[in-house]
Amino acid sequence: MKTKNPTIVYLRVSTAEQETDSQEHQVLEYCRVRGWPEPLVLRDAASGATTGRPGLEAMLTLVRAGGVHQVVTYKLDRLGRSLTHLAIIVNELQTRNVALICTSQGIDTSKQNPVGQLQLGVLMAVAEFERALIKERTMAGLEVARKKGKRLGRPPLDPKVIRLILKTAARVGLHVRAIAREIRTSPSSV
Repeated sequence: MKTKNPTIVYLRVSTAEQETDSQEHQVLEYCRVRGWPEPLVLRDAASGATTGRPGLEAMLTLVRAGGVHQVVTYKLDRLGRSLTHLAIIVNELQTRNVALICTSQGIDTSKQNPVGQLQLGVLMAVAEFERALIKERTMAGLEVARKKGKRLGRPPLDPKVIRLILKTAARVGLHVRAIAREIRTSPSSV
């Protein structure tokens, strides 16, 4: 599946409610100014901590197939927040001589210079640090909510459903999926 397009634009937002419009405008303008016609645009709506994203996987598949000269994204944290995951992606791109360009941060690995490599390393570490801070704030917020008596997680099952699960388990055995099929509910509810 070798791509005919040497430029891939990768865009990501954290949730389906968000849009990539502002990223897309800046990144496509960057490509237009450089004379890179009609880049292939791949999008994801998922957390940067999620490594298995369809757009990212498609980008890496095309990079591995050959013919890609540069991957252009708005910001390094659009690729990922984990330093380890970012390092794997950057290493894959460098191994295949594909430049990584982050338009809003001035990162361009097509220019082989030590300053650019240092900047990339520092920004990767900052992206992971930012992710850790977000996680820490989220955990603190959840702890405060628990202390205030707020119930977290999914709501409890209806007692009628619990009785039905137990009754069905006695009849068909303790296999979760079999019980779920029998009473037409999800295995996680069982």
